[in-house]
Order: sequence, then C-alpha cells, then structure tokens
Amino acid sequence: MDGSVRQRNLARVLRLVHVDGPQSRAALTAATGLNRSTIGDLVAELQQSGLVQERAPEAGRVGRPSPVVAASADVVAIAVNPEVDAVEIAAIGLDRSVRARARIEQEAAPSPGAVVDLVARWIAGSDALRDSTIVGVGIAVPGLVRASDGLVRDAPHLGWRDVPLRDLVEAATGLPADLDNDATLGARAEHLFGAARGVEDAVYLNGGASGIGGGLIIGGQLVRGRSGYAGEFGQNRPGIVDAADRRTPDGVLEDEVTRARLLALVDLAHADDADLADALTGIEDGELDRQLRILATALANAVNVLNPSVVVVGGFLAILAARDLPSFTGEVRSQAMSANAEDVEVRVAALGEDRLLVGAAERVFEKRLLSA
Repeated sequence: MDGSVRQRNLARVLRLVHVDGPQSRAALTAATGLNRSTIGDLVAELQQSGLVQERAPEAGRVGRPSPVVAASADVVAIAVNPEVDAVEIAAIGLDRSVRARARIEQEAAPSPGAVVDLVARWIAGSDALRDSTIVGVGIAVPGLVRASDGLVRDAPHLGWRDVPLRDLVEAATGLPADLDNDATLGARAEHLFGAARGVEDAVYLNGGASGIGGGLIIGGQLVRGRSGYAGEFGQNRPGIVDAADRRTPDGVLEDEVTRARLLALVDLAHADDADLADALTGIEDGELDRQLRILATALANAVNVLNPSVVVVGGFLAILAARDLPSFTGEVRSQAMSANAEDVEVRVAALGEDRLLVGAAERVFEKRLLSA
C-alpha cells in the first residue's frame, strides 16, 4: 500500500469513529471494504499515534468478539466564539466530548487583541488540558471571513475590519488556527451531528448577539461561495406585510428580528441561550409574535429560492420557533410556493448552545486530522 493510499485509509477510519462514534473492527471492515488485517494494521497505527483507543467488546455478543475502536478524548481542539457580549471557549475532544468550557462575559464588544489574550490565557491556565494533545484552535467569527487566508474582512457588530485573526492567534498560542463564519460552522456541525444529519439539502439560520447568519448544505455539500461569504440571510430585506411590524426604516432581517429586543422583554443585559429561553418561558408578548411573523417570511423566501428539505434554526431563532414549532412551520409553508413547501421541515438546532463551538472544533479536526 503506497503512502498516499495509506494516508487516505487512515483518515477514512478515523473519520468513521469520529463522526459515527465507536465502531467494532468488524464494522470498520464492512464500512470500508478493506480486509480485516488491513483494518487491524490501520487501527494499530492510529492507536500508536494516540488518535484512537481500543476497548473490549460488549459482553454477551454472539460469535468471535471484535475490539471496539473509539476516537480519543485526549486529542482536543480549542473552539472559540467571540461575540459582542461574551467570549465562549471550549476544549472539544476528537470523540466529540466537551472537556472544558467557559463563557467570559464582556461589557463591550471585545477587540481582536482582547480575544487573542483571553484564548491564550485560558489554554495556559486550563487544568483539563494538562494531559491533552491540542490539535489547533478553531474560531467561529460572527462576520465575513475570507476563506483563502482566514482574514476577518468585516465583523460589523464587533467593530473588526481586515483583522488577521488567524495569524494573531497562532503567534500568541503557538498553535495552528482555523477560522470561519460562525453560521457556516454551525451549519456544518448540524449537518454532521445534529438536526440536518443525513439531509442532502438544508438551510441553517443562526441567531446570535451579533445578528443573523446562515449556512447552506446543497447536495450534501457545504456551499461557501466564491470567497466564503455565502449564507448572509441576516442582510436580506424581508417582506413585511403590515407596516406596524416594521421597527427600522428599510431595515434588514437582523434589524427586525433581534436578540436584544428579547433580552429587553425580560429585563436582562446578558444571558446565554439557556438562560434566555428560561426567562422567556410563559411570556406572552406581541414582540415575540412580530418577530416570528417576519422570520417566517424570511424562511419562506429561502425555501422558494433553495428548495431545501429541512430548515434548521439555532440560537435565539430556535427559542422563538420552539414556542410552537408546528404552527411556525405551517406559517413558513403558507408563504412559500406550494411545491417547494409541501415537504419542508423546520427544525431547531439539535446541538443547542454547543453548535458553533462544535463547528469550530470540526474545522480544526477536518483540516488537521481527517483529510489525507
């Protein structure tokens, strides 16, 4: 087996146990079409590299027992999501476990330097990472990230423009860094592990403190656009039928459907998604209905243009939609073309508050370990 073929097979086996969870050697043999001895050899090399661990098979299985191969929890990616009100950092294992996590609230939008310093200090001071192998740092940025070199072209709510964030993080941590738009990474995470798993055509909308972004899965592939900027649904101008629903003259979607107005309803200055959802439980207010009406129109437009089978909403958009998901889905369908709408489902993000961090970690794993 030449080197390039072997590397492809190693990456293939590692991807299987990473994405699908622990697998027996027999299952890996069946999934790859490789023979048992080749699988044994590949697993041995991955184990020697510390990327997988083998454990005894489940008791009571009929026939010859086959060892179970699992991705290592000790191989981690550092995942970061800087926002206007907080910086979230996590260490996520190759087995998809969250080894450590922190939410560091900010009184004002953090500067690039402040984020880099927080990340470097958190890595250096985390006891949970002492026995871990850190593959790299992945950053989910609420803004436009140039795919070719990781330059943050414009993160308007953070006030960042043309920031070489990848280079800054690498210099401060000594680790390779990879970054992308937060909603693009959320779409990837939900497609691999969440509400859009196994779906060929899906639209994902993310609602965060910085506004609304989106990601597209078409034909099973993540759509990035020429420079990596595809999916900016928050910058579209939704059709607002009732003028009384409009809050900003000629405003875009993220001006009308906003997390800030939800926080104001419950008198909170800061909150993560879980706390905001709890605070809104039982609240009945016209503002919630107004935002849902406008969001339904925006999603109907996306359904008309892209004809997805699934629309996934995350962040505060999931909080809104989950209040009455069947009714909200019906409202989206009623505004879309009948042929496009007849099979479409609206789902809330299955990964919850982990979705962007999982996506950021996945960016690291895919680039550093899972591609030959």
